[in-house]
Formats: sequence, structure tokens, C-alpha cells
Amino acid sequence: MLGKRICVGWNRLLLCLPIVIFIPHMLSVKELHQHTNFGGVHKEKPKKFDHLILGPAAGEGLPDRLQCQGTRALSKTHFGTFLNSSHSMDHVAFVTVFATYNSTIESRPVDLVTVGNNSYNKVERSMAILSVFINFIQVTMPQSNVIILTDPASELPLHRDMVTIQPIQGEYSRDKLMLQRIRSYIAFLETRLEKLSQKQEQVTHFIFTDSDIAVVDDLGRIFTDYPNFDLALTFRNNKEQPLNSGFIAVRGSAEGIKRGKAFLQEVLKVYSSKFMKASRMLGDQLALAWVVRSSPNFNVRRFSRREAFLDKIGGASVLFLPCSSYNWTPPEGAGQFHGMPLDVKVVHFKGSRKRLMLESWNFFSSSSNLSDMLCLILKKSWKICGFSEFCTAAANARGSQRRKSNPLLFHVILYIALAACTLGVVVTVLRIK
Repeated sequence: MLGKRICVGWNRLLLCLPIVIFIPHMLSVKELHQHTNFGGVHKEKPKKFDHLILGPAAGEGLPDRLQCQGTRALSKTHFGTFLNSSHSMDHVAFVTVFATYNSTIESRPVDLVTVGNNSYNKVERSMAILSVFINFIQVTMPQSNVIILTDPASELPLHRDMVTIQPIQGEYSRDKLMLQRIRSYIAFLETRLEKLSQKQEQVTHFIFTDSDIAVVDDLGRIFTDYPNFDLALTFRNNKEQPLNSGFIAVRGSAEGIKRGKAFLQEVLKVYSSKFMKASRMLGDQLALAWVVRSSPNFNVRRFSRREAFLDKIGGASVLFLPCSSYNWTPPEGAGQFHGMPLDVKVVHFKGSRKRLMLESWNFFSSSSNLSDMLCLILKKSWKICGFSEFCTAAANARGSQRRKSNPLLFHVILYIALAACTLGVVVTVLRIK
């Protein structure tokens, strides 16, 4: 009987050993399969082409999401009715801060970005994105001016109708650009307030945006549909960064400009005192969130709902607009991506999505159909990342790389599993004794 029980203990060990040995082989086969299907993730980084991968569109079957068949829109949208006409009665201007950074080294082939028949170095790509930004505004809101705030030392090779370049003194280095952007917004509003007081110009509402957005609907209706706000921000369901600074609207009345300027001055103060060590692209958003959350009666749970709402922040009446409609970004985290809402008005091509912005404009130029262009954006993904299925594959491949780059950790885990099996045998033997 004793020998029989000991055999049972050793049988457990023998059963564990094949499992521990078999696991790494299974993982190796899985990795090989992923490498084959994903298209060579571990190959050397190639020249940056605008190679897009067609993938399934999220939101399929949902009644309030854009439905597509390939790049053809199946949902009924209203975008076409706004082409070449503006339904808003008030004058609206777009304001963006733009700076270029010339490289002292000639562009290498690996630094070139090819979109369609054009190849761009970094500076040329930035200018192309700025040009496309203007193009979309002139399609959907042709009566709107575009004002570019920039370093006086910059010489932007841009000559377009309805576009004004306004130099504002400041520090436009990469590390200080977000801080300078707020300063430039404040300086711009000060000049507009002065002109208003002297009755030198008509009332104009201002929408301050990043230059990597596409306006796909008439935004002038914000000021008529919500007549009681001074300043508008866009929010998302993101605990750490609920507000995106890439879209800020200010009512063009004297009171609206005063309150909008005072709000931004408070954001600048918080940024300078609390978030100077933050990442160069996050400081302003963290400062925005801090100012809003510091309001005594503000309910942060409202950020979890996809509904516009008004609140009093300091002395300003602030309108909060959902990012899902007014600052929609092709898929990422933050819990905001469940397809494209039918009422999307702004597409934000932030980060690695900028080539997709250029590709989208090329598509629209040939089709003149905004809805179909949105299907292109919805269904296509960059090979560097993309929609959920491709990002998952990329994440799995990166996990494989981490296992290979850190074999010690991988083997430690295997030895722990073996030790656990051995411990089971020891416990069995001790019980027998």
C-alpha cells in the first residue's frame, strides 16, 4: 500500500513534467503562427509608406454608429448637405498654433513618408497636414477664416484665401510648445478684445484646435444651439485625462472673450505651478482637468455619459461636449471607441494617425463624399497599430519579443511551475509517512 501511494506521488510529478516541457513548445508554435500572419513584425523597420490594412469596422449593427460596406457608407448621414454652404448665422474662425522644426541633417530615405504619389520629409509632412486641415474647413465651413499663430521667426510658405498668419512672440520649442500654445491663445484673445472695444471688427466666435483635425460638419451651430456658454471643452471617459485640449471654443462677445481669457489664464497658472514636469504633450490637459475638478460642485461622473452639459467654472459658463462627436479619434484606449457615431463632427488624427489624415483627404478629393471617407477612416488601420484585431495581434507579437528579450524571466516562470509540481509530490510523500 505504501509503495502504491509513493507511485501515485511520483506519477503526479511525471504528469507535471510533460506539461511544463510542452508549454514553451506551444508558445513557440503560437509565436511562429503570429509572425507569419502578422506580416513580419520582427523585420527591420522599413521605409514609412502609407500602407493601410483593411479591417472590420467596429460598431457594426449598432443603430447610432456609421455602417459601411467596404468604403461605401450605408447609414443615412447629413454631411453632404453642408458641402459648399454654411448653415450657421454667426461668423466663426478657427485658430491653431503651428511651428516647424527644421532638421540640420538632410532627410534620409527612412525619414520620408509616402502618401499617394507624394513623399514628404518631416517639415513637408507638417505643412501638408496643415494644408489638409485648412482644406477640410473650407469644404464644410467655407465662410470661416483660419488664423495660424506662430513664432515671428518662422516663415511659413503658405498663401491661401481666408487664411491669416499671425506672429506672436514666445518660446515655441518642442518641450514648451503646449505651454506656449496657452500663452498664444491668451495673447490672441487680448488683441481681439481690444479690437472689439474699439469696434474695429464684427463679432466672431473662435474655435481653437490642433492642426491635425478634420472638420466634417458645420461647427458654427454650437454657438446657436447652446447660446449660454462662454467657453466650450471636449470631454471623454478617461479618469486621468478627461479633457482634450485639442478643441476649445470661445464665444466672440466681449464677455465671452473676457471669461474665456480668464479661464485660460487660470489653466496657465496651474500648468506653470503644478505640471511643468509632465510630458510635453500632457501638461495642458492635466492643468485643464485640475481647474475643472477644483470647482466645488463639479460632478466628475458626468464625464462617463455621452451628453453635452453646462457648468459654472470660476466665473465662466463652460459647455462640455463629448469627444465622441466633437473630437473623435480613430481607435485608441480611453473607452471611447465603439465605432463612429453618426453625428461625428470632428476627426482628430493625433499621434501616429497623421498619415491617415493625408490619405483621407486624397480619398475625399477623388470621391467628394464625406460619408464614404469616414468609412475609409473607420475601416482602415495603420500597420504600426490600428483597429482592435490588429492592435491585439501587435500586442501579442510584442509580448513574444519581450519573452525573447528577457529569457531569464521566462525561465523563472517555468521553474516556478516545476517547483509547484514537485512540492505537490513532497506533500503527498509526507502525508504517507
